[in-house]
Amino acid sequence: MTITQAQQAVDEWIRTIGVRYFSELTNTAILMEEVGEVARLMARLYGDQSFKTAEQAATAQQDLADEMADVLFVLLCLANQTGVDLSTALQKNLEKKTRRDALRHAQNPKLQD
Repeated sequence: MTITQAQQAVDEWIRTIGVRYFSELTNTAILMEEVGEVARLMARLYGDQSFKTAEQAATAQQDLADEMADVLFVLLCLANQTGVDLSTALQKNLEKKTRRDALRHAQNPKLQD
């Protein structure tokens, strides 16, 4: 699925199942909530925090994928609501980063093996 197709699929889902988009401000708050859920899992999977039970640890990787998909879904909603073509925006962003950081990361001693 391309980014454009994802935006279209989310819009179709909203119009047929979700009834309507939440307000942009509500979706921004939901996005922050979903990012927090990703952060919580990352801290336990890759950081120093532990899970409360072995059962939580067993499903964590699957949960992480689902939480990341939640973040993407809400971001796609916001893009649709605000008229942002994320495919074009991402391409422009990559071009900007390439121009700006062409040598920066290669010359960063912290990133050298």
